[in-house]
Amino acid sequence: MNEYLHQDEHLHEEEKPSRKPSLAVIGLIVALVVLFAGNIYSMWQVRELRGQMAAYQETVSGDMATMREMSEVSTGRALQDLEALRTSLAEAQEKASTAVGRAKSDAQKHAEKLAQDIARRQQALQEQVATEFTQVREAADQTTARISEVSTDVDKVETEITATKAELDQTIADLKRVNGDMGVMSGLIATNAQEVSALRELGDRNYYEFQLAKTKDPQRVGEIQLKLKKADVKRSKYTVDVFADDKRIEKKDKTANEPVQFYVAGARQPYEIVVYGVEKGKIVGYLSTPKVVLTQARGPKL
Repeated sequence: MNEYLHQDEHLHEEEKPSRKPSLAVIGLIVALVVLFAGNIYSMWQVRELRGQMAAYQETVSGDMATMREMSEVSTGRALQDLEALRTSLAEAQEKASTAVGRAKSDAQKHAEKLAQDIARRQQALQEQVATEFTQVREAADQTTARISEVSTDVDKVETEITATKAELDQTIADLKRVNGDMGVMSGLIATNAQEVSALRELGDRNYYEFQLAKTKDPQRVGEIQLKLKKADVKRSKYTVDVFADDKRIEKKDKTANEPVQFYVAGARQPYEIVVYGVEKGKIVGYLSTPKVVLTQARGPKL
C-alpha cells in the first residue's frame, strides 16, 4: 500500500507542470482507491472469520469436554445401576429359592393333613354306613315280622269276612216277605239293626234307620217326615202321622214288624215303614224306599 502511495505522490509531482489532470488519471485514482478499500474490507472479513472460527473451535472443544464428562458420568451410573440390578437379581433368586422350599414344605404338610382328614372321614363314613346298615337290617326284620303279623291278620279278616258273608247269607235267607198294610207284597222284612245292614248290603232299596220319640213337631226321616202319636208297649202297637207330598196320613194302631206302606209322587213301588221296637214314648225301625223314582209317574194317594 505504501508503494501505491509513493507512486501516487510521484505521479502528482510529475503532473504538477499540468494543472488540469486528465480523465484517465482521475479514473486510475478512483480505481486505486476502490482497490485499496476492497483490500482493507477483505482483510477485516478474514480477521473476523478467524475470530469466529477460533470462538467456534473453543465452543466445540468445550462441548466435547462436557459430552465426555457426561458420558463418563452416565457410564458410571449405568455400571452402578447394573451392579444394583445384579444384586437385586441375586437377592430375588435367593428369596425365590427360599420361598420354593417353604412352599414345598407347606404343600407337603397340607397334603399330609388332607390325607389324615380323608382317612378320618372315610372311617366315620364306614362307621355310619355300618350303623345305618344295622338299622336297616333291624327295620327289615321288624318289617318282615309285621308282614307276617299282617298276613296273619289278613287271614283272620278273610276268615271273618267269609264267616260274616255266610252269616249275612243266612240272615238274608231267614228274612221273610209279607203283605203290607196296603195289600202289596213287601220286600224282605228286617226285625233288627243287623238285618237292616244285611238288606242294605243287597243294594235293592234305600234304608233309613230311625228312633222316633214323641215330640211336638214331626221329624225328618229320609225324604219324608214322621210324627209319633202313640206307643203301646204291651200290645207292641203304635200310631204315627206320615208327611209326604205336602199331605198327612195317619197310620193308626200298627203292629211291630208290620210293613206300613204308602206311595209318593214319581214312585211305582211303595215306601215302607217297619218298626221292630216299641218302647215307652219311642219307636225304633227303618224307612225303605225304591232306588228309582220316576218324575212323571204318580202312584195312588196316601
